[in-house]
Amino acid sequence: EQVIGQQSLVRMLLIALLCDGHVLLEGLPGLAKTRAVRELARHVEGEFSRIQFTPDLLPSDITGSEIYQQHATREEEQFRFRPGPVFGNIILADEINRASARVQSALLEAMEERHVTVAGKTWPLPGVFMVLATQNPVDQEGTWPLPEAQLDRFLMKVLVDYPSRENEQKVMQLVRDEQQQKYQQTAAETTAAEPESLMLTQQEIATCWQEISAIYVAPVVETYIINLVEMTRHPQGVSDTLASYITFGASPRGTLALDRCGRALAWLEGRDAVLPEDIRLIAPAVLRHRLMLSYQANADNCSPDDVVRMLLDAVVA
Repeated sequence: EQVIGQQSLVRMLLIALLCDGHVLLEGLPGLAKTRAVRELARHVEGEFSRIQFTPDLLPSDITGSEIYQQHATREEEQFRFRPGPVFGNIILADEINRASARVQSALLEAMEERHVTVAGKTWPLPGVFMVLATQNPVDQEGTWPLPEAQLDRFLMKVLVDYPSRENEQKVMQLVRDEQQQKYQQTAAETTAAEPESLMLTQQEIATCWQEISAIYVAPVVETYIINLVEMTRHPQGVSDTLASYITFGASPRGTLALDRCGRALAWLEGRDAVLPEDIRLIAPAVLRHRLMLSYQANADNCSPDDVVRMLLDAVVA
């Protein structure tokens, strides 16, 4: 176990993988966001790429570019496309808000369209393609916050918080043990030997997608999802207080995300049908980045999770 005290984070990453969606991880530095993504990639067959976003990054640094072949024999072979790090299966976009809007758009276009266009040619991305972007909610100097329309492209926004005292002690012991192994000659052999049964192949992931798509969603649960999203757009139906907190509600992507994540959660629990409890459990991660709160909400220290909680209390399945 390499990620301690973040059970909710691990479960949300698994649900996003099973839903073929992308995740935005928000938390302070040092809370195991990168480690969690690396552990996920280590157990998924395919290529893992990490992109460290910086202000001087260019779109071609992500998508790739054409390079000139000096000794090409034919004219059409003079330029050859060199794929960028986005051509992987698990993509870690570290500190995505530190790159300019132009670079962010290049990545988000690849996330939505599942292909990259360079010099008039379209290059498809792999079938298993998952972007996990991280950002620091506190440090805003020299950053370009993602606009609401781009936030909506992420299936979920997962908040990573501090571990408990007990778990932090376990983390300290884990890192100490890792350092001891690192300085030993046998460390490479012991850590590299990974049972093949723990590796999730891309074929198995595709099979999971197929099984999850067959999970039954009853009309009453569909109505519950619709009512929940509808109330984010017309909060005055709940209370005047909630209406003063929400400026814009969730888009239809929010409806689809609740449906997909609810089916994935039911599948993980070994059930063949979605329960309203599944929707309630997944709602904060799906809706927290899709709600635009008002100045009144900020003045009252009301977070998106508080608003979602008010919605869940008001809308009955």
